[in-house]
Amino acid sequence: QFRHYTQKLKLSHTITRPIFYPIPSPIVPYFTIPTEIKTMDEITKLASQGCCRTANPHDTVINSECVYTFHSPYTTSKGIVVNLSTFIGTIEELAFTKSSSEDESGLFIRISKERVPKSTTVNGEGEDKEPDVTPVATKLGIGIDGGFLAEQDKFETVSKYSVVLLSKSSGVVAELPYDEETKHDFPMAVSASADSIIHHAGLSVKQDLKAWELDDEPKPVSKYAENLPFVDNGVKVSPDPNDWKCEKTGEKNNGHLWLNLSTGFIGGGRKNWDGSGGTNGALDHFMETGEKYPLVVKLGTITEDISTADCYSYAKDEDGPVTIPNLKELLERRGIKVAGMQKTVKSTAELEVELNANYAFDAITEKGAHLVPVTGPGLHGLQNLGNSCYMNSVVQMLFSGTVAELSSRYGCNNSTDITSSSLLDVSPVTAPDDLLCQTAKVSCALTSGLFCGPLPASVEVSEDVSLSDPKFRLAPRMFKHTVGHDHVDFRTGQQQDAAQYFQYLLEKLDRAELGGKDRIPKKNEDGSVLVSSHLFSFKTESRIVCGADGLIKYKESNSENMLSLRIPKTKSAALEDGAPEHKRQKSEGDDEKEKTEVPTVTFDACLEEWSAQTTLDDYRWPHLQNSFSPLSTSQMRFCNFPRYLVVQMQRYELGDDWQPHKIEVEIDVPEQISLQNLRGTGPQEGENLVPSETEVASEAPAVPAAPTIDENALAQLMDMGFNMNGCKRALMAVGGSNVEAAMNWVFDHNGDPDFNDPLPEGGQDTTAAKSSGSGVDEGMVMSLVESLGCFTIDQVRAAVKHCSGAADRAADWLFSHMDDLDGAIASLESNSAQPSAGGGSSKPLEDGEGKYTLVGLISHIGKNTGSGHYVAHLKKDRKWVIFNDEKVALSENPPIRHAYMYLFQRNDSIGSLHPGF
Repeated sequence: QFRHYTQKLKLSHTITRPIFYPIPSPIVPYFTIPTEIKTMDEITKLASQGCCRTANPHDTVINSECVYTFHSPYTTSKGIVVNLSTFIGTIEELAFTKSSSEDESGLFIRISKERVPKSTTVNGEGEDKEPDVTPVATKLGIGIDGGFLAEQDKFETVSKYSVVLLSKSSGVVAELPYDEETKHDFPMAVSASADSIIHHAGLSVKQDLKAWELDDEPKPVSKYAENLPFVDNGVKVSPDPNDWKCEKTGEKNNGHLWLNLSTGFIGGGRKNWDGSGGTNGALDHFMETGEKYPLVVKLGTITEDISTADCYSYAKDEDGPVTIPNLKELLERRGIKVAGMQKTVKSTAELEVELNANYAFDAITEKGAHLVPVTGPGLHGLQNLGNSCYMNSVVQMLFSGTVAELSSRYGCNNSTDITSSSLLDVSPVTAPDDLLCQTAKVSCALTSGLFCGPLPASVEVSEDVSLSDPKFRLAPRMFKHTVGHDHVDFRTGQQQDAAQYFQYLLEKLDRAELGGKDRIPKKNEDGSVLVSSHLFSFKTESRIVCGADGLIKYKESNSENMLSLRIPKTKSAALEDGAPEHKRQKSEGDDEKEKTEVPTVTFDACLEEWSAQTTLDDYRWPHLQNSFSPLSTSQMRFCNFPRYLVVQMQRYELGDDWQPHKIEVEIDVPEQISLQNLRGTGPQEGENLVPSETEVASEAPAVPAAPTIDENALAQLMDMGFNMNGCKRALMAVGGSNVEAAMNWVFDHNGDPDFNDPLPEGGQDTTAAKSSGSGVDEGMVMSLVESLGCFTIDQVRAAVKHCSGAADRAADWLFSHMDDLDGAIASLESNSAQPSAGGGSSKPLEDGEGKYTLVGLISHIGKNTGSGHYVAHLKKDRKWVIFNDEKVALSENPPIRHAYMYLFQRNDSIGSLHPGF
């Protein structure tokens, strides 16, 4: 090896140099060993110790961004470094964790990219210059002659790679450039590892593909594969990608070449709608050969794992991606040995995801207004990952500075130091799936302003290059995956309900904060941690009056983090004369239809509906032997007023077709509200209270007297086809003679396992006892067990108890935790064993004066919460700002009347940070 390098020096006077190595003198003594040789020896030594591996298509490779920050290959000239052993990308300052030993070192591939404008050739003489003006589009199309310029027509990406030897104590020990000319100077293991990382799809694309595939059908097996015709024309395909070219146009390998498995013809793929893609050579060949040879495979996607190859059928009855089980055998007949082959180009699905992610589908928000763009700390947009606006809106509301406590815990507080947070102190391998780390990553990026680009001239579609420059874009893929990977809905690429996501996110954060409390800097004096939901948590008090004897019972609810208000349409009124017309309704796609006036409901009317006295028909009274009492009433009040109050307006209702329909109504919401009159008072002097359950149990006889069963009522129930034991249970539950009430009981409890069993001695039904013992309605539990069919009684009971008796929420909770259901239930039981205040903290729920100021809102455009588009409006420095994914601007007319979720802050907390955060 020494002779090889010195001979190379003698003949050419140059060698492959480290980036920092000075140019050697023309004559180098043979006994002088260049630094390059020493560096290469160190690299070879580390490679032999297992410091580099070759990534396969199923490995997790993070080559497009740092796992701790939003630094990417584009953000700075230093780009990111990817570990050749773990395949995890970071900035070099965070390549090793704080717990790593000082002498730890490793091999990395540095990836640095720059997007530069394409130059134009003048008079065909090879002289390049920047285009002076953007050509005016004369046709409605992208990437066609006379049409709009596609992104790849305006810019090109310049990529640079280098192999880096990093040490925790010394930083960059050495760095050698890595390209087609120098790659052969490295040990084979290093070059194979580097190539596998460079050409890998990467985690971001794999996560997008996963969401895409969850919404799509699996690829079918082509019916033409088994008996595919083979033309024995002697064509053999070279294994070297540099030899591949389109046989129709002569174009060299451009990442869009397809091999016909019957004829061996190599042609370009189809052209995309935006002008990108191939030359249509492969499709033209299929048509020109009489449509007899339909199956093709994309060159560059073939690896040892043959299932990852990109296959397509041009046949009219398939015309789409397919699976070819015998692909390996078909390739071998053309001289292609799959062993050792590596992926070098993007698959069709990866390009499809990229294409749709780059295309801007802007919702019509504040249309016609000349919005003024803003940028800076707390004013950075988030990229839409495909129907992820519901997530972007909630994240902006919580972590961009509006909720100061969460920005203090997870963000940077206007500092540009985004690497010092203790929440980032996890290993690079676990960082992508660590919720505390990924939340800090997002919040630091939003609050620091470090990744903000130049201020655009307009928020409308324009030629401003900064709007699509990857160095200024924040794509929260890792955060989305970490939060939603185990949820049946949030892991997909479909639109979801922002309110449901808000509650699910808080639940996940609470669990992560309790599990990682050692990394959270601010704690209570006893070492406990206030979880994030503490800021939004409140309890309600129900004053229940028994209709039989007028006794009163006060019942406190479990803590909640969102107030859901029903819209009383009966209290709506048309807009008063002179009131501003915030919105006029018209049917979709019909601009000619006459505009109609929209009714208005006041926010106070919604609160009155929530706090109004209601009738209870299904409440069991312990002092009445757990029987029902008609005409009982209940009234809701607040037990405490949280620091932040999130209000959801129930703008959707089920129609006659059992589909959700939007309630077309405006809500008159003032920016200042007072809830003081809705504070609960608790038991008052002179009120006759229902005896406590322990008192009832001590005073009750050993065998309570069962109510007398009316024989005529029993006969009527049995005539309807029910078993005698079940009918007796129903009548005893409702007092013995009420047939209608008994029928309702039967419909609710006919799924109970003991419904048809003989009654226990004394005739008393034990259903109520079961309900009171577990704290949930056992009838509901058994009904869910039977209807869901895949959960045990204990699992369903835990879910119902956690969701405060709401069956629909309990079912959703069960399905969203199926990956580790027993662990989730164990966590619930652990949390319930601790004091309930704040979910794991010994401090009671925060309280204060019930006066609030509106500081944020999330609006929804669409027919229901599972479709359409979400936009956030947040108050920044007393001005309303609209966050429409990546577009951030001052709001001229915030849609307060049309919002789906409102964020209020208690007045006495404004300007003062909670000490626990």
